[in-house]
Amino acid sequence: MRLRSSFRAGRKLQECGMLRHIACVTILSGATLVIALPCAAHAQSADLVLCDRLAADPADPDRPKDVKGVAQIDPADIATAIKFCKVASASSRRAIYALGRAYAANGQTSDAVAAFRRAADKGSTAAMVELGVMLGTGTGVAKDVAQARKLFERVAQAGDPRGVANLMALSGQGGAPSDPVQARTLFAAAADRNSAEAQYQLGLMTADGVGGPKDDAAARGLFEKAAAQNHAGALERLGAFALGGRGGPKDEGAAKAYYEKAAALGNEDAKAALKRIACPYVLKDKRGNVVSNLCF
Repeated sequence: MRLRSSFRAGRKLQECGMLRHIACVTILSGATLVIALPCAAHAQSADLVLCDRLAADPADPDRPKDVKGVAQIDPADIATAIKFCKVASASSRRAIYALGRAYAANGQTSDAVAAFRRAADKGSTAAMVELGVMLGTGTGVAKDVAQARKLFERVAQAGDPRGVANLMALSGQGGAPSDPVQARTLFAAAADRNSAEAQYQLGLMTADGVGGPKDDAAARGLFEKAAAQNHAGALERLGAFALGGRGGPKDEGAAKAYYEKAAALGNEDAKAALKRIACPYVLKDKRGNVVSNLCF
């Protein structure tokens, strides 16, 4: 259905006298997309609205709360996303980053790198993550681990746990970070911002005494905070802590419930733990290797 409107792509959506604006934007084959926009103190262009709708990253801290974002840009939307994000990028940092995502989805790697660089220069931590990964792996650009590390450090200092996680990957390919004290400090900053991943990672370090004192009670508390946000790894760890009585009371019923929730989210360790609970008797060979579990 085509609605009459004076708005066109690129025009500012202002005049806040009505409860909401309705804009009709003609795209591709002539089909009309109708957008209902809430009145805002700071008007934004229809180009940015379309860019957000088609290419915004759910993990981008710049993304407004009312923008859902898409984990992967739909192949059918790539050309349209490039069109609108390119126009919106003239005045929006997140649009520059979204344009990089659209270029990457279209196989235009050099254009994606250029867009990510522009957005990163303007302070986009999401763009720094993407650019850092490309530099760290040599994807579409000359490999530069030192530069990747600098970008991840900036991301981590901004409170984004992806920066710390990538720093750890650069340092030890998933093993212990080269500076565990710094890593723990950065995770703590991100955990304070209620990042479930940071709470989980900090919980692991606290439970093992990496980068600071070991504290099972504090670790359990961190896992509880992350589990409240449905973090599968934290749920699995809570199950283990409840089963063993680490950092708090032993509760086999609660442990099973945590494991079941983690398993439902796809956590393989939780699935194995549930199997051990159901079949607690273990058969081993002469060398002590586990052969199977027995259920009664």
